[in-house]
Amino acid sequence: MASHRVLVADPISEHGVTLLNDHSDITADFIPDLGSQPDKLLEIIGDYDALIVRSQTKPNAEVIARASRLRAIGRAGVGVDNIDREAASAHGVIVMNTPTGNTVSTAEHAFALMLATARNIAPAHAGVLAGDFKNSRKAFSGIEMNGKRLAVIGMGRIGSEFVKRAQGFNMKVVAFDPFLTQARADELKIELADSPDAVLDGADVVTLHVPLTDDTRHIINAERLALMNKGGLIVNCARGGLIDENALKAAIDTGHIAGCALDVYENEPPSTDHPLFSCKKHVAFTPHLGASTAEAQENVGIQVAEQIRDFLTTGEIRNAINMPSLDAAALAQLGPYLNLATALGKVLAKLGPASPDSLRVSYHGALAEQDTGLVSRHVLTALLSAACNEGQVNIVNAPAVAKSMGLDLTESTISAATEFSELLVAELTKGDAKFRLAGTIIGRTPRIVEIDRTFVDTNIEGHFLIVSNDDRPGIVGAIGSTLGEAEVNIANMSLARNKQDESALTIIEIDQPLAPEVMDTLREVGGILSVTGVTL
Repeated sequence: MASHRVLVADPISEHGVTLLNDHSDITADFIPDLGSQPDKLLEIIGDYDALIVRSQTKPNAEVIARASRLRAIGRAGVGVDNIDREAASAHGVIVMNTPTGNTVSTAEHAFALMLATARNIAPAHAGVLAGDFKNSRKAFSGIEMNGKRLAVIGMGRIGSEFVKRAQGFNMKVVAFDPFLTQARADELKIELADSPDAVLDGADVVTLHVPLTDDTRHIINAERLALMNKGGLIVNCARGGLIDENALKAAIDTGHIAGCALDVYENEPPSTDHPLFSCKKHVAFTPHLGASTAEAQENVGIQVAEQIRDFLTTGEIRNAINMPSLDAAALAQLGPYLNLATALGKVLAKLGPASPDSLRVSYHGALAEQDTGLVSRHVLTALLSAACNEGQVNIVNAPAVAKSMGLDLTESTISAATEFSELLVAELTKGDAKFRLAGTIIGRTPRIVEIDRTFVDTNIEGHFLIVSNDDRPGIVGAIGSTLGEAEVNIANMSLARNKQDESALTIIEIDQPLAPEVMDTLREVGGILSVTGVTL
């Protein structure tokens, strides 16, 4: 019997569903109309490890709360507005989308809408069908795109594809994207604006390619429309809430804006009395068709199925929007460090200060060149799991849990080599008190090599006693005698000295966790400062 169950709740490529069911560890149930049956979704979601949706099904907080087994939600497409990402993160559910599958389709549709609006294709078409050929020819004079100033808001994959086509029409491109560098803008041969106001100032055409967030809602408003050249055009194939539609209608009515082309709307489906539908010229409206090509639907269906399959069966994470991604190559390279990070977090929870203020994770040497976000999350998750009930913390919700507890997570990279070619350091701070651990990979084996400035060498699998003691003769023998009397077998033992404070560490690997009464007996041995048990 397959160990993973996947619910496909919206229509996707049948090849994607087949891809899932072809894996021996996965069973996929395809119920493509489940989005219209929210009660049924609530009834069955608890049986599934992963959920695949498009835009119709809405995994809201109630759905996610019912999904006791759910580990991942895959969106066949780019936009994730229909998914409660905050609830998903709080419940430890990874949310993934497929940002590349419909890139060309959406860019082409947006570009087609721009041309259709400029040349009045839709109203002219309607005029011909109505038998008004002569008047339509006079009424629907168009606007050339040659030489026009194009403002692009959002220079991700779709925005970049749109720009390629616009440059073929000899348009002058200016773009705003907070993540677009000047070097990249120079490479693309476009002008870089430093704000939405700057990109819209003097624009003839505006096209939008950003997600809908608190920062981007109504990014096109009355004030910014006024910055555009008279007779400007607005194109939106991204998200409806990006435009204040009433402000746009007012700008068209005054003649400052010539028209608009919309594939998305603030409320979908839009009402028949939508204010913009009364516009007669330079308009084009389509029903959210940006990704609706046979090629795009096939691509996103297969992509989301592959991502869900690989996550469930190998742990590979691609295109996650609520945590760092980790593809197969990175997983192979960083896998041992994920195990090491978990071990460091567990030991920190045992030895570090209670209720710490901050956790710093540092990467030294060659490790500093890797994408280590997920490694830090493993340290944090293991640390917090010791303070919370089992199952409450995972790599998805760990940052939110840390924030709720007042624990700050910081990361740093140091390219300079240490005594090891790569070194992972985790340090807890509470007030003036600090406690640090360090580890590395020797061969392919993770090792802890430092406990609070004392150099050690121990593996990270098994049951351990970490004994802090005075650095003087007889203590190690007393430890051995105490364990022998309790019939505890020592599998391995390592000793380390800190000459600065004349202390020592004794790390003892045992076959099973030590009974509390034996721990108490050890603590009573003269010269022993502390005894801590940890299972790694």
